[in-house]
Amino acid sequence: MAFEYLLMLFLLLILLRHVLRKPLKNLPPGPRPLPLLGNLLQLGDLPHRSFAELARQHGPLMSLRLGVVPYLFVSSPAAAAQVLRKHDQVLSYRAPPDALRALDHYKLSMVHTPPGPAWRALRKICNSHIFNSQSLDQSQDLRQRKVRELVSVLKESARKREPVDVWRAAFTVTINLLSNTIFSEDMTRYEEDSSGDFKHLVRQCMIEVASPNISDYFPLLRWLDLQGRRRRATRDLQKLKDIFFAKMDDRQSSRKSRDISEPEDFMDVVLDAMSAKELDRPTVEALLLDLFAAGSDTSSSTVEWAMAELLRNPKAMERAREEVAAAMDGSGEDAVGESDIARMPYLQAVVKETLRLHPPAPLLIPRRASATVDLAADDESKSSYTIPAGTRIMVNAWAIGRDPTTWGSDADLFRPERFAAGERGHVEYKGQHMEFIPFGAGRRVCPGLPLASRMMHLLIANFIWFFEWRLPEGTLPADICMEEEFGLTLSKAEPLLAVPVLAK
Repeated sequence: MAFEYLLMLFLLLILLRHVLRKPLKNLPPGPRPLPLLGNLLQLGDLPHRSFAELARQHGPLMSLRLGVVPYLFVSSPAAAAQVLRKHDQVLSYRAPPDALRALDHYKLSMVHTPPGPAWRALRKICNSHIFNSQSLDQSQDLRQRKVRELVSVLKESARKREPVDVWRAAFTVTINLLSNTIFSEDMTRYEEDSSGDFKHLVRQCMIEVASPNISDYFPLLRWLDLQGRRRRATRDLQKLKDIFFAKMDDRQSSRKSRDISEPEDFMDVVLDAMSAKELDRPTVEALLLDLFAAGSDTSSSTVEWAMAELLRNPKAMERAREEVAAAMDGSGEDAVGESDIARMPYLQAVVKETLRLHPPAPLLIPRRASATVDLAADDESKSSYTIPAGTRIMVNAWAIGRDPTTWGSDADLFRPERFAAGERGHVEYKGQHMEFIPFGAGRRVCPGLPLASRMMHLLIANFIWFFEWRLPEGTLPADICMEEEFGLTLSKAEPLLAVPVLAK
């Protein structure tokens, strides 16, 4: 009973603080907030859709208050350019969710740490040893080997005529690719599906971080952790860090008995950095967690969405398969390689169209204004709005990718041809074109984009070259569920199950 009275007192204090606060002037327009709750009731199960609809009424720069926290929602290419280019330095700070306060992860995370020397050091070590073109070219054989292993698993399903969970297959191969890049070993198996499985722990952490949390909307209530998200995140984060701790200890022991002239994998790189006092163990553990959490679901969810769209659009599937077959004809290769993708422009268009319709992070990763700044809806606007320091900023990449003023009246349709040369063929998703920013832009653009791009193309190409895909008996293309589940990544609400049939 005492707890209930205490909670009521806190809510009254929050309400009183809000009532006494001076109203801010010159904010962007937005729906009128309710006392205490703000615009929380307008959040919906799919916030990216809810906020896109509200932006049609209030404009591409829109103010909302979620609980007691002020937010700015950005929903047009021109407005996104103001945030991600013109004022990128002031607006590139993060607003980490309360769940990431578990084990103080947010203080060490490359994703959430403020731009500065520590952040630049983490970006540099990742870009130098994992994500630059030279490193990616050197690790092609590893990715090819992991893809062949996946194809072998799918061939067994084809022999048994069993349906395959496309996301789970792609997620597993991506986890193992990352773990081999970092540790030189697999961290999970295709048949595993238990609460102790590494990929399950990674997934659970992502769910807790991305799920709505009262603590994020009413910061004074953080200490109560009313929904238990920080408690569960602490449990799963600790299990993952225990795994990383053991891996580092084992490697340090083995390094004592052998001569290390060149790093064999990323673990050797970070251990060398630790020896040189450039990184400490907690920072390395946080970095490894970031790499697995951000790198695994992005590629696998995009592969699942792409396969779902192709199965719903048989003509597009046929054209993509014919292109892959023609590119591989006479090559003598036993699988599609990364160098082959350059000869597959339609497949590249399929990936682009999938990312346009189903960006992995529909609202990107929340930003925070480090100082008060004036923003205009575009460079030609004669008026600007005042964005107070501390405002959370959400860029609606989903709404921008479906804006009919940019993409036409068929913006909601899957049509890879729109990325053909002469129409939108020049548009890329690497941060240069504000109308297409599934991985963000500016200094906070996703550092793993180069690896994710290679993996998405490689997986889809091999899926459709080796196999013809059939839906389970009684399921028609139009029956495929395309409903979304909002989270850290935009997942399908229902998994895509399809039966692989050997094509050659």
